[in-house]
Amino acid sequence: MLAEIITIGDELLIGQVIDTNSAFIAKQLNKIGVSVYQITSVQDDKEHILKVLKDAESHVDIIILTGGLGPTKDDITKKTIAEYFNDTLIKDDSVLKNIEELWKNYVGGLLLQVNKDQALVPSKAKVLMNKLGTAPGMWMEKDDKVFISLPGVPYEMNALIENEVIPKLKNKYNCPYILHKTLLVYGLGESALAERIEAWEDALPKHIKLAYLPSLGKMRLRLSTKGFVVQEVHKSVQAEIDKVLPLIKDEFAGFEEEDGSVEVVIANQLTKLGKTLAIAESCTGGMVAEQFTVHPGASAYFKGGVVTYATESKISVLGVSKADIDTFSVVSSQVVESMAVNALRLFQSDYAIATTGNAGPTKGDSQAEVGTVFIAIATKNTVYSEKFMLGNHRIKVISKAVNKALEMLLKEIFKN
Repeated sequence: MLAEIITIGDELLIGQVIDTNSAFIAKQLNKIGVSVYQITSVQDDKEHILKVLKDAESHVDIIILTGGLGPTKDDITKKTIAEYFNDTLIKDDSVLKNIEELWKNYVGGLLLQVNKDQALVPSKAKVLMNKLGTAPGMWMEKDDKVFISLPGVPYEMNALIENEVIPKLKNKYNCPYILHKTLLVYGLGESALAERIEAWEDALPKHIKLAYLPSLGKMRLRLSTKGFVVQEVHKSVQAEIDKVLPLIKDEFAGFEEEDGSVEVVIANQLTKLGKTLAIAESCTGGMVAEQFTVHPGASAYFKGGVVTYATESKISVLGVSKADIDTFSVVSSQVVESMAVNALRLFQSDYAIATTGNAGPTKGDSQAEVGTVFIAIATKNTVYSEKFMLGNHRIKVISKAVNKALEMLLKEIFKN
């Protein structure tokens, strides 16, 4: 079963808004065995939308559109869909009632005609009620093809996908079970890893696909397959995992969670152990902490963090010894270990991680070469650090440092 995702809006094409909707939709479709054939972004233009709808209908079974359903004149999706289906717009009383209730409970003031007009839908459409906004979702069918139009506001679209679209698609189609299993590998580049597992990769069964997903400082190996017998799907993938693990045992750091983030693996392990984490950052500027706090429920294990970017703040906030800074430099193992130990004490946590380094382009408060980064881990029993040389591009240095910090923390907490 194939689907195409079409996102509508000039703001997407000029880079003003990042398209997060497609990633969410694709992930949810994949869970029920629907493969995304193509993702297309188009401008707010009737002819462009009509053309992409026709193209999509020719090669996929499910077409999902997001965007262009607002109350203003540039929101033309609904009218264009009606034209595509040779249909007319009619008032849906249930949608109008929903709009009036939302207005009364959350907006207040005069309900304008342009807002009431959002209750107009194609007569052939099945309404997908949007409990979080005024623009309804719409489900239409043509020659056994399904067309679904959703609002572009991410949280509204997410709720409609989860509560309306996915259940209806599961009811309509008998889709295979799709399994992705992703291994986290640190310390090997893509070419070195490929060479090491070449024989295993060449012997993979045809129904199992392997993908290399490199990023700064880490590598993900994703095994994918599908079938209608769930147990057999899992069994076939596990058999290949059992073969490859001995080849990468020193670099293997665990399995990636469903949402695709190593920090969730860390979070789950900390929660399982009943342990907590604190973070002290310099060169990474809060990006390590952000990896955790972006996820709901982080307060269960994340005690807090500080960004002591300037040298003085390392002394005044974290209590790093000025003598150590003068003797060893602000970019040193002595300073980063002191940062970690003091963060552990300050937040009364079980684990602490600290970063200090020179991301460039100039040397700043230290004479350390650009790209030099020290990362420390502290526990109630020990503290240690590692030195890394991460290149001379500022963004790459910071991103690599974040990934190295997560790698070190992952290995430390899985010692238990």
